[in-house]
Amino acid sequence: MPTLIRPDRLRQLLDAIVDTLGAEPDGPAAADRVHLSRFHFDRLVSAGVREAPGALRRRLLLERAAWQLSHGMSVTEAGLRAGYDWTESFSRAFSRAHGISPSGFQASGRDFRIGAPNGVHFHPPDGVRLPATGEESGAMDLTDRLLDHDRWLTDQLIERAASLPAATLDREIRPGHVVLAFDGPEQTVRAMLDRLVWTKEVWTAAMMGHPLPDEPDRSVGALRARHATSSAQFRGLVQGIRERGEWDDAFIDALCDPPQTFTFGGAVAHVVTFSAHRRQVLLSALAELEGVTPDSGCPIEWERLRMARYPHAISTLRGTTP
Repeated sequence: MPTLIRPDRLRQLLDAIVDTLGAEPDGPAAADRVHLSRFHFDRLVSAGVREAPGALRRRLLLERAAWQLSHGMSVTEAGLRAGYDWTESFSRAFSRAHGISPSGFQASGRDFRIGAPNGVHFHPPDGVRLPATGEESGAMDLTDRLLDHDRWLTDQLIERAASLPAATLDREIRPGHVVLAFDGPEQTVRAMLDRLVWTKEVWTAAMMGHPLPDEPDRSVGALRARHATSSAQFRGLVQGIRERGEWDDAFIDALCDPPQTFTFGGAVAHVVTFSAHRRQVLLSALAELEGVTPDSGCPIEWERLRMARYPHAISTLRGTTP
């Protein structure tokens, strides 16, 4: 969605429209919320989303009405919530927009969205869905997000460990803790961090047909360097598998005793799954050692940090819950 204004400013303008969806139709209301004249507000929104604010607001209300109708709301109630005092007026507007009457829409199974020039649509139950803009558009798929969040959070864990004394890192904070039997016990923070990095090193070697890595240095400085190398190699390897469509291709891992066969997709899923588990255990263990509340390690929070200067994908419609 190309814009002529900054994405964060566009978000403010769209939020102003969203805030008026539950109110009586009032042209200047949205402009007043962002301290603009009606003329400048209309001009900026039209330039940003290629749709006049009034038309955008009416379309969102009619999309919401369609969704409400498909979920059992009466035609009269949906029309009132969309700002129409008369059912006949609502029916005419709805029919023009959706190509079917409100009563007919209820049983039609149609999508509630109306064709739009900008990808901005109502998002059930009370939100607005915005398309990616600028650097967001097409920048990361799910695989990228999983790998980059893993790399970022593991870096954070290593840096937190660097602030602790060596004796603390080697304390048995989780006695008897084993994630996978063949990896051995992971009872200390140092052992947990080592296994988190070692897993990528070993599986990258197996998938690339390289020799098993040497016995690793487990100092914090070495863990930092090892992770920088292994995470970059693993990400590049996974990107190549994805681009070539090799998820279901199989390889024989001669590093196993006896050798075993795995698919590339299964191996990647294994690394991602157990890395996520180890990170959560480490977050809890480090918080306990530091005497603080554990962080969630949630990818949503990481993504918000990464996308802080862009509008979020979902904007809440405050005060409009049916």
